[in-house]
Amino acid sequence: MEQFNLIAMSKFGVESITANELKKMGYTDLKIETGRVCFKGNFSDIAKTNLWLRTADRILINIGEFKAVTFEELFEGTKALPWEEWIGKNGAFPVGAKSVRSALYSLPDCQAIAKKAIVERLKSKFGNIEWLPEDGPLYKVEVGILNDLVTMTIDTSGAGLYKRGYRVLNGGAAIKETLAAALVQLTKWKYDRVLIDPFCGTGTIPIEAAMYEMNIAPGLKRSFISEEWAQFSEDIWTEARKEAHESVRKDIDSLKIIGSDIDDNPLRMARYHAKQAGVDKYIHFQRMDMREISSHNKYGFIVTNPPYGERLEDEKKVKLLYKDMGRVFAKLDTWSFYIITSVRDFEKYFGKRADKKRKLYNGMLECNYYQFFGPKPPRT
Repeated sequence: MEQFNLIAMSKFGVESITANELKKMGYTDLKIETGRVCFKGNFSDIAKTNLWLRTADRILINIGEFKAVTFEELFEGTKALPWEEWIGKNGAFPVGAKSVRSALYSLPDCQAIAKKAIVERLKSKFGNIEWLPEDGPLYKVEVGILNDLVTMTIDTSGAGLYKRGYRVLNGGAAIKETLAAALVQLTKWKYDRVLIDPFCGTGTIPIEAAMYEMNIAPGLKRSFISEEWAQFSEDIWTEARKEAHESVRKDIDSLKIIGSDIDDNPLRMARYHAKQAGVDKYIHFQRMDMREISSHNKYGFIVTNPPYGERLEDEKKVKLLYKDMGRVFAKLDTWSFYIITSVRDFEKYFGKRADKKRKLYNGMLECNYYQFFGPKPPRT
C-alpha cells in the first residue's frame, strides 16, 4: 500500500513522548522536530495513529515542501503539488496559514494565494472546469512557513485529538487530555501501585491514567474528518476500531486510582466523565482537602496539576498551599511525586529539590514538570 509523509503534531516538550508512542506502535525512521514528529504511513496508519496516539494534537498529511520568499514562489510551489490526488471535484478545502521567521508573514495573503493556486490546479486537472462547488467532504489545508520553508499539509483528524469524547461537561481550567496523558507516561507508574491526584478537578489525569493501563484507545469513541474521504475504504476504519476494541485489557482488577478535590461540583463531573470513558470501575473520587492525604500503601505515585495562582488562587495562597504540599507529601516517604506548575520557585515553597524537571506548556503557560523519585520497591 502506498506510503505518505505524515506528521504527528504535538506541544513543545511533548515531541519525544509522541515519538516513543510511535516507536511502540512499530513505526521507524522518525524525525523529531519542534512541535511535531514526522513518519511514514499508509491509509491504515492514518486511522491507527488517530485512534491510538495519546499525546499528539492531530495527524497531518505532508503534501509537499518548497522554499518561498515571494508570493509568486508561494503560488507556483503550491500549484505544482498533487492536490487532485486528495481533493475531489466537490471537496471543500478551507486554507489556514502560520508563518515564523519568514519573508512571507501576511497570513491572509498567504491563505488567499495558496487557495487560488489549489483552485487553479484542480480546475486544470478536472478538465478545465470553471467552478468548484466545495459542497463535499472537508479537507483542511494549512500553509506552514518556517524560515522561508513552506510545508503544505492536509489535516486528517478534524477536532484536536485531545477531544476524546468523554469530557463533555465544562470544568473551567481543566488540563487537556493530551497533556494529562503525557504527564502519566513520564512517570514509572504501573497498575499494581496506587496513583493519587489530590487536585483532580473534573478527573482528566486519573481518567487518562486508567485508559493508559487498560489499553483503551483514546480515539475509540470519536470520529475523524478523514473518515468521510473517498480515499478511505470503510473497511479501514472498521478494522482499526475492531482491533482497538479487542485490545482493551480486562485483567487488571487490582488497578487503584484515587482522585480527590476540595470541591464537590468538579467531582460530580469527574465521576460522569470516568463513566463516559469506561473506567469508572477503577477510579475512586472523593471530596478531600490535600492536607488530609495519607495512605497505608507503599511506593505509590502522586501525579497532579495544582493551582498556579493565575486563575484559580491568588499568589499568596498558592505559596502557602505548596508549603503544605511539601509537608504532607513528606510523610509518604516511599512515594514518588510528579507535579506540574507555572510557579517558578515551586521547589523553594515545596521544600525539596526535584530529581528531574521538564519544561512543558499547559495551554499558553510555560510550566515545569517537577519529578521526585521515591525508592524502588523490594523485589518479590
